[in-house]
Parts: sequence; structure tokens; C-alpha cells
Amino acid sequence: MTFSIVAADTETGDWGIAVASKFPCVGAVVPWARAGVGAVATQSWANTSFGPDGLGLMGDGIDAQKALDRLLEADDGREDRQVGFVDGSGGAATFTGSKCMDWAGGMTGDGFAAQGNILAGEAVVSELARAYIQTEGDLCDRLLAALVAGDAAGGDKRGRQSAALLVVRVGGGYEGRNDRYIDLRVDDHIDPINELLRIFQVWDDSMLVRNDPLLASDPELVADLQRRLRALGRYDGEASGSYDDPTREALDGWAGEYNLEGRIRDDDLISQLLVREIRDVTPEIDYDA
Repeated sequence: MTFSIVAADTETGDWGIAVASKFPCVGAVVPWARAGVGAVATQSWANTSFGPDGLGLMGDGIDAQKALDRLLEADDGREDRQVGFVDGSGGAATFTGSKCMDWAGGMTGDGFAAQGNILAGEAVVSELARAYIQTEGDLCDRLLAALVAGDAAGGDKRGRQSAALLVVRVGGGYEGRNDRYIDLRVDDHIDPINELLRIFQVWDDSMLVRNDPLLASDPELVADLQRRLRALGRYDGEASGSYDDPTREALDGWAGEYNLEGRIRDDDLISQLLVREIRDVTPEIDYDA
């Protein structure tokens, strides 16, 4: 009742899963990952213990195929299961039990495993793999492209309901305190994959700091920011154009209030997104003040 892809980019240190289903809250069941260890998708009468147990085995140095085999051997319900594993080295494994509902199957490639059940056809999995292989960019971009392609090929033959994207990297979580670089879910929606893409864009723009050109702190720009910060009650100095400590503190304080702390820098460059956001909330400024 689901299609998914698990993958690893060992060069950048990302492991992740993208998944969609005619099933509510699929992100609460299918995806499991741990940075440096691997990723697991467990679906089709999912045995959710495969997530933590599989990561535990791979964390002990057991490769994806052997870890998956060990879990399946101990599971009396294995013929109802479908699972994808990728380990810390990018080794991949997939399994589809004989009792999974048609169409059901999976495939592996370099650093990924793609699988699905109750699908419109084999092309769903083939398109997951093709789009992942052919798409350039970060792991998250490739996983999302795969999900879109699988859906375009027919996806879950019962329809659409939920989707999720989980990507982990060491220190990639909020303020570097965990490995949840991206953890996004659409739990119940008429068009969950496009909604996931929309939510991802919000996360990408505000938190990932991937596509944010940096601006020089020239006097004209800094003076503009000082006027806007003053209008917001954050700064009480002159619009001098000097990127001094009071200006930095005012900008940092405003950024934190607007959930843009990921854009705060300790050098003399300024986030373009930060500038755009402060201009959005202060559209009219009296430059003679």
C-alpha cells in the first residue's frame, strides 16, 4: 500500500527515505534512519521493529543485506512484509514477501533501494529508480524527484493520501543537536506529494541554508537594514551604514524571532533571504527619518 525509496549519499553524509501511500500518516510508520548507520523503509503490514532493529544491526557493522536477512528469518509474518535497507557504506537491499498485494516488487542500485506494493504497475518502481539516478543535486532533491516520478507512473493504485521525506546527517538537525536534517510529513491530503514539495520549499528556504546568496555588508545595504530594524523597534541608533555590534545584535534578535536563526552569520556577509524577509515585513520606510 506504499511506494518508497531509501538511499545514501556517503560523500555528503546523508541517508534518507521518501515515501508516499494511500494510507494516513505514512511518515509515522515507514521511514527510519540514523546518520552514519543507514536507512530503512518498512511497509506492507509493516513490522515497525525492523526500523530500530535494522539500524541497530547496521550500526554494529552488519551490511544491509545480512541485516535484512537476519530480521526476516526471525519474522513469522515475513511474507506479508516489504522492506528496503541501505547501510552506512551505501550497500542496499530490498525484500518483497510473496503475500504482498499486486503489483508489488523492488529493485536496488548504487546506494539505493526502491520498492512498492499495491501499485499501478512495475513502472512505478522503475521510475523511482530512474529519476533518482538521473537527478542531480543533494540527496533530498533526488529523493523528491523519485517520488514525483513514481507518482506520475501511477503510484499507489488506490489513490493518494500521505507522503514523507526523512533525511539525516551528523549534526544536521536544529542547532546541530541531532541528525534530523529534514523530517517532513504530509499526513492526510488530496495531493500529498505536491504538498510535500511545497513544505520542503519552505523548510529549504528557511532552515537548510542551501540556496542563499550572501551579500556584502556595504553601507547602503546596512543603512537600509538599520532603518528597518529601527521601524521594528529593534534598533535605536542612526542609519550610519556601519555594520557594528549594535546593528548585528539587532538583526540577530529579529532573525531569531522570525525563525531565521539559521541565517545568522559571524562574518561580514549578510543572508540575502534575511534581507528579503525583513523587507517583506517593513515594506514602507521613511528614508528621511
